[in-house]
Amino acid sequence: MKYIYTLIFSILFSFSLFSQTPASWTSADIYLGIKKLNVLGSVLYVAAHPDDENTRLIAYFSKERLYRTGYLSMTRGDGGQNLIGNEQGIELGLIRTQELLSARRMDGGEQFFTRAYDFGFSKNPAETFMKWDKEKILSDVVWVLRKFQPDVIVCRFPTTGEGGHGHHTASAILANDAFTAAVDPNRFPEQLKNGVQPWQAKRILWNTFNFGNTNTTDNTQFKFDVGGYNPLLGKGYGEIAAESRSQHKSQGFGVPAGRGEALEYFRATGGGTPANDLMEGVDQTWKRVSGGEVIEKIADSISSSFDFLHPEKSVKGLVRLYAALNAIPDGYWRSKKMDEVKVLIEQCSGLWMDVFANEQFAVQTDSIRFAFQFNNRLGVNATLKKFSVDGFDSTLNQTLTKNRNINFAKTFFIPPTKPLTQPYWLENKMSEGYFNVTNQQQIGKPDVDPAYVVNLSVKIEDYDFVFFRNVKYKFTDPVRGELYQPLVVIPPVIITPNEDLKITMNEKDKVNGSLAVRGMKKDFSGNLSIKNAVENKVATAYAVSNPQFAINAKNQVLDFAYSGMANKTTTDLLFTAKTNNGLEFTGKNMYEVKYNHIPNITYFHDAEVFVKYIDVKTYNKKIGYIVGAGDKVPEALEKMGYEVTLLTDKELSRNNLSQFEAILTGIRAYNTNEWMGKHYDKLMRYVEQGGNLIIQYNTNNFISNLRSKIAPYKFNIGRNRVTDENAPITFLKPEHAVLNFPNKITQDDFTGWIQERSIYHAADYDSTKFETILGLNDPGEPSDNASLIIAKHGKGYFTYTGLVFFRELPAGVPGAY
Repeated sequence: MKYIYTLIFSILFSFSLFSQTPASWTSADIYLGIKKLNVLGSVLYVAAHPDDENTRLIAYFSKERLYRTGYLSMTRGDGGQNLIGNEQGIELGLIRTQELLSARRMDGGEQFFTRAYDFGFSKNPAETFMKWDKEKILSDVVWVLRKFQPDVIVCRFPTTGEGGHGHHTASAILANDAFTAAVDPNRFPEQLKNGVQPWQAKRILWNTFNFGNTNTTDNTQFKFDVGGYNPLLGKGYGEIAAESRSQHKSQGFGVPAGRGEALEYFRATGGGTPANDLMEGVDQTWKRVSGGEVIEKIADSISSSFDFLHPEKSVKGLVRLYAALNAIPDGYWRSKKMDEVKVLIEQCSGLWMDVFANEQFAVQTDSIRFAFQFNNRLGVNATLKKFSVDGFDSTLNQTLTKNRNINFAKTFFIPPTKPLTQPYWLENKMSEGYFNVTNQQQIGKPDVDPAYVVNLSVKIEDYDFVFFRNVKYKFTDPVRGELYQPLVVIPPVIITPNEDLKITMNEKDKVNGSLAVRGMKKDFSGNLSIKNAVENKVATAYAVSNPQFAINAKNQVLDFAYSGMANKTTTDLLFTAKTNNGLEFTGKNMYEVKYNHIPNITYFHDAEVFVKYIDVKTYNKKIGYIVGAGDKVPEALEKMGYEVTLLTDKELSRNNLSQFEAILTGIRAYNTNEWMGKHYDKLMRYVEQGGNLIIQYNTNNFISNLRSKIAPYKFNIGRNRVTDENAPITFLKPEHAVLNFPNKITQDDFTGWIQERSIYHAADYDSTKFETILGLNDPGEPSDNASLIIAKHGKGYFTYTGLVFFRELPAGVPGAY
């Protein structure tokens, strides 16, 4: 696992906007890295979600105080909304994970996670812990503390609820409980068999705040200024923080750069309040390490003699320092500083060491060719001795001549047992509130393990080092230039059903579907079969027509049809492939998420189709759908048999709206589409003339405000929500048409909901015009009647609803349909 620490440090001073590009340091970066060698202090920041962290404070700790700095986020942000696409749930969590890693590359921190799943807004920690399993997530926090060994823990939120969100408060409760539990060998003793020891941080503090309408700061609290300017970097910490926070693009969190004094306030919750310095009582020098005095002197000498124009002159001193570190007793700081020194040796020497593939996928049972590139750009005394990868070793003993390229390639077979490149937290079926990760060493890690890691043995100034390179896919984009992306191990067959949810509205219907089989290598054949995934046996009621396949060319796609008989229970179909040479593969569907600001994301899901019977009647067929911030409601409407026309600015301008029996707006359509305002009059005329306009939720806050008028009558959008998906429902007007036509809505239709009931209810509306239909509330709260409001306007109807159809319909919840 040592290569992970090397890679972590290699990003601390890298300002590349794209994570896959090899790190390249300036002399200023190197100099800060050398100064950091004599700082033995660490701080861990703790909060609940991506974007909760104080990026200015992290930048200050990392780049001014030169502490080892980390951010532990309880979740990956899976339960939020997405302003850049239609990804939700685990896909949104994958995006926000990469956005957090991008943020850390800006501010210099390291990133960690627990297994907790962001299941959406929670009003209090009791509700949060009902799903998170407090003891399990606490064990994750303790594990990170024991591995990271922070001297000081800083929480973004208090344990007393001022942070608002139940996840926020829960994160502080867990951090404070872990502060005590991490030092107790009787708490989670199984961890001590995995290379960690009990750890006692010096103190834990709450980083008090003043935002929104909540000010928890006061001048009696411990405080200091973090708004300074770093001339080596050419930026202040407020400017670095803005770059970092602006990486949270899926949340629309681009912020302006801050300059000037910026005080941060703190209240101790354990270990005592410091009087003058955050690290008060913590020895941050080499005196805390046996034999460390000699290390401090060598590092000071390297720092004082550093030549910004010739960093290679520091290589000999750094090699001497590495040898001196190797001679002192083993321990936490010895290990960390050896990793840091090794990276500094590489950067000072100017060695270019790159291993890449010219194709994106490494296919099981196929071969892939790796290209090796080396250049001793500054002419240090270096020899490439050998390399190894996946058990293959090759001896080279190649002297690296100054600024001369060395290129060679090697082809490797990919065995069928080579693990797929899958985010480790998605390998097992998750529980309701957390991911099931069974490998203790993976817990806390931010990202997927690389497909291939090459060990490069290099002698520099007569000392042997091993450097590690993740093999990446390198290509040249005609617009963006040379790019690196992750190399991904994939199966030889990708099976993609055209739908992962089949809806039947008649229990005697025949279910017909199709799937595509994509061959990821050439010249092999086999056959397809269908299993009942729950029973793990052949699904006798379903079959693939002509199941034999023959792949003749790479990326060849073959289409297949399957059919079967529906029934009143949900059937989970799993498609499998067996090649004619006897290899059987559980069918995998490959998903890719691509945005320019993060690395490409690839993950796999079993090739499953859920066949679900839903007893629902439909009336009329033609629906217009105004696209919002991205949701999957249109696909659900089509499954019900509706003809859906997507409406954008152009279509709204040109189309006669009277052709639509109903028009729906996607979630946050009025927040994200600036052009909605100019269509207000046309939409109101549509309603007046007998149309049915249904508005799904929008928000009205400092992040995402309303851009135009929505309703025909007085109406605002509030922040009330009901987060308990099992909250009881009261039918305020049982005889109202909306509860009776074309389907009779009953209490049964509100069973089995996932992640919330409703969000962003109506507020301050004209009660003489709007009717309220449903009453619902979270436990201990008064009923809120504004999750669904309807107004007659002319001959038609205007409806606003905060009910979370955008979550329930893709999940196949019958009542939502």
